[in-house]
Amino acid sequence: MLLQNTPAMAHTRANERGDTAVAANLHRLLNPTSIAFIGGRSIASALQRSREFGFKGDIWLVNPTHAEIDGERCYARVEDLPRAPDATFIAVPSTAAIGVVRELAARGAGGAVVYASGFSETGAEGAALQASLLEAAGDMAMLGPNCYGLLNGLDGSALWPVAHGTARVERGVAVITQSGNLAYNLSMSARGLPFAYLASVGNQAQVDVARLVNAFVDDERVRAIGMHIEGLKDVSAFSEAATRALARGVPIVALKSGVSELGAQLALSHTSSLAGADSLYDALFQRLGVIRARDPVELVETLKLLSIAGVPRRSTLAALATSGGDAGLVADLAEAQNIAFPAVSERGRATLQGVLPPYANIANPLDFTTTPWGRPDAMRTCCDALLSEQPGAAAMILDYPKEETGERPQCDIAADAFAASARAHGVPAALISVFPELTPPEHALRMAAAGVAPLQGLREGIAALGAAMWYGKTREARLAEDRLSSLPVLRVPGLAASDAPGRLLDEWASKRLLAGYGLDVPEAVCVSPAVAPAAAQRLGFPVCVKVVSEHLPHKTEAGAVALRLDSPEAVARAVTRMTESVARYAPEVVVERILVERMASPPLMELIVGVKRDASFGLALVLGSGGVLVELIRDTATLLLPASEQDVRAALLGLKLGPLLTGYRGSAPADLDAVVRNVMAIARFAQDHAQTLLELDVNPLLVSKDGAVAVDALVRLAS
Repeated sequence: MLLQNTPAMAHTRANERGDTAVAANLHRLLNPTSIAFIGGRSIASALQRSREFGFKGDIWLVNPTHAEIDGERCYARVEDLPRAPDATFIAVPSTAAIGVVRELAARGAGGAVVYASGFSETGAEGAALQASLLEAAGDMAMLGPNCYGLLNGLDGSALWPVAHGTARVERGVAVITQSGNLAYNLSMSARGLPFAYLASVGNQAQVDVARLVNAFVDDERVRAIGMHIEGLKDVSAFSEAATRALARGVPIVALKSGVSELGAQLALSHTSSLAGADSLYDALFQRLGVIRARDPVELVETLKLLSIAGVPRRSTLAALATSGGDAGLVADLAEAQNIAFPAVSERGRATLQGVLPPYANIANPLDFTTTPWGRPDAMRTCCDALLSEQPGAAAMILDYPKEETGERPQCDIAADAFAASARAHGVPAALISVFPELTPPEHALRMAAAGVAPLQGLREGIAALGAAMWYGKTREARLAEDRLSSLPVLRVPGLAASDAPGRLLDEWASKRLLAGYGLDVPEAVCVSPAVAPAAAQRLGFPVCVKVVSEHLPHKTEAGAVALRLDSPEAVARAVTRMTESVARYAPEVVVERILVERMASPPLMELIVGVKRDASFGLALVLGSGGVLVELIRDTATLLLPASEQDVRAALLGLKLGPLLTGYRGSAPADLDAVVRNVMAIARFAQDHAQTLLELDVNPLLVSKDGAVAVDALVRLAS
């Protein structure tokens, strides 16, 4: 069969060609052989910083009014440059930046950093300017606007407006941030994080987080990716990029701001990013194996561990400390991270008894006392005794005193013995200081060169270990489940504002639609009020009766529901009462149809299953404790679509009421398979109606030991 070309197909092919061109130009921007700086007198110092950083390519200045700045030749126009630059730093006002970008694109430049603000973050007028800027860029890769710049520690390019504190590296982490000031502060951090790249993306007019993740995943010198985001421009594109990163074993660590209501408002005003509901970001990150950091320090320490030591093989830790107090703190903090400590084997115990005093408590974590202190062989024996037991990772807790104490050589002996043991046994290892300031920079560099991550701060260090272990476990599970192809979230089209109210289907219509997808619903009929008693007689008692109307979504409040009716007379009286109650509650609603249902048996528990539509995330499946508990305990889990049966089962068991599903304290277990089957029916319906589904609510789904049944359902579709 021959497919006929259509305008839509031609547009898609054009977009694909454009994406390919932008990706190629982004590579030029990230790894340039030539750089141009365009702006006022300050650009000469920016040029000098690139030279000091060790950039070996050509560097040019462009300024229309100066023949030279600080002894550096200036070209009057972009077209005067010897050739099209791979990368350009544009430091001119917002309106002028549009013309400069247009000239660069016409010349065939690779990419540009637009430093100026005053675009979409300022409102409608700025958004129009940003649209013009994007049009001017064409296929040229563009970072910003309203961004700080780009540092490449691998090759020495610095498209950066001010000084920075990063060092040249052979490999390391790529960090993406929407905040220019955070980018600057990260560059000045004295925590020894090896920056392969540091990119500030600002408004993400063209090059967004997803494009950069894709580019960094393709660079074998990048060991891990960090990102600070206020909102994702394209959640589906990010999920595809993060899936590639997971497949290739490049961990991503995310710091998401805008968690609080006020934080979300600030994110919108800061870089025009719409910060979605935080639960949706949690669901996205869990799905994709993205580690979530709570603050910038945790972000840095986790990236440091992943880039220097790597990913632990399992969630177990061998820990050594210089005191019993430190060992106890490690045990307490590790418990919150679900880190286990394997017991010391009999062989290890015998080895340690040979070097430690009789009063030593031989355990893991190990307080190795002061006996082996300053003795290289004894320290190596202690480390080998624990690290040879095949732990997932190893940690030594070690604070360096001030240099004038004269005790640093003993610390070096302990650290070197630990590093040698970790290297010999192939164990990812970290040396952690209890207090961040007690890690001297020179010691941190020496440990990093030995493959041991120098982590600063006990809580942050243990959190980094727990996060790395979670990533390793999650990635292994995704690969074992062969889930990678289904991890990217469902692409759902945006709807017009006029579609927002949508069309609410009544309970009868909603249940019929969902039952067609396999949802278990009670045996029922929909009849006129006069026929309801006879219909109930045919169904068999007890029954419930409800008023059916798309204009009456909250039937309980309207008095439009009657339960546990056991005779035709009871049904007739109930219909009369409901009709009168609805007339008082909603006079505009005419009672013309009655839903008569067989009463379900008393359940073990009630669940709510819903689907909500989000402008950024598409369709999200929400599972939780149902009935009156929905608002009381707010026990819910969120999954993005498409969702697998494994996802649904794990989410259900992770609820606070999850233990009731498997039988709590001798109670009968629920039919978990039936619950999962019904949830998957709802998920299939949602995916098939992704074009028009606005929301869906099944509350409650009654769960018993031999089945599950949906006794109420509402579906809202776009008009």
